[in-house]
Amino acid sequence: MLYLGCHLSSAGGFAAMGKTALRLNANTFQFFLRNPRGGAAKDIRADDVREFIALAEKNGFGKILAHAPYTLNPCSKDASIREFARNVFADDLKRMENIPGNLYNFHPGSHVGQGTAVAISQIVEILDEVMPGAAHTTVLLETMSGKGSEVGSTFAELAEIISRAKINAPEKLGICLDTCHVFSAGYDIVNNLDGVLAEFDRTIGLNRLHAVHLNDSMTEFASHKDRHERLGHGTIGKEALIRFINHPALKGIPVNLETPNELPGYAEEIAILRQSYTQD
Repeated sequence: MLYLGCHLSSAGGFAAMGKTALRLNANTFQFFLRNPRGGAAKDIRADDVREFIALAEKNGFGKILAHAPYTLNPCSKDASIREFARNVFADDLKRMENIPGNLYNFHPGSHVGQGTAVAISQIVEILDEVMPGAAHTTVLLETMSGKGSEVGSTFAELAEIISRAKINAPEKLGICLDTCHVFSAGYDIVNNLDGVLAEFDRTIGLNRLHAVHLNDSMTEFASHKDRHERLGHGTIGKEALIRFINHPALKGIPVNLETPNELPGYAEEIAILRQSYTQD
């Protein structure tokens, strides 16, 4: 089964996102629980959640993916920014309990000159504090491109964060793999997809891979830049991304597009990918 969707506006609530997804021929989606720059979150209505859950069950939706705000930096050198990250993270996970069994994704952050070792310790500290609030949610670290002082551009760094987190349910911590980011970080998913996935499995474990961001890249391989491109218009290319979603190791993992598109563009890309999917 291909669980395929895209990033949608949460302004109208969960049921509205589900209905939009169906119009796009999607059976999953990604969304923000609050303004992506970290503003206040809207109240979650019980009736809206009930309507969405019924729609999702009727239409065979896969798990949906909430994305943390971009301003969340759990390894900032500034203690007040780390405290903001801790508070938003904890509040978001509390909100996710309204839609149990789904996914919450965050960027590991940027160490801003502290160094990776200090940053990893700070990320682990916050995870240890907030993860008890994720009783029915799987929390995902996103693979990053390595721009500036970003943490999480190597599988080894992500594996260290996971291994050091002292949480009661370690299976609730995993990875969201972004194709643009890993390509920009130096993992050649175009010419050596099997090798990249084998390295991921050795270093982290494919059992930890719970979601995919499917994006082409505006920049060259190993550029360490985060520039998403539309499907087939970038340096990864349509054929490589189609091979990616058809890889047997990735079957059943929810895939969301974050390409620079409006809804009609997402509908076109979803149609291309569904026509090219051969696993079923």
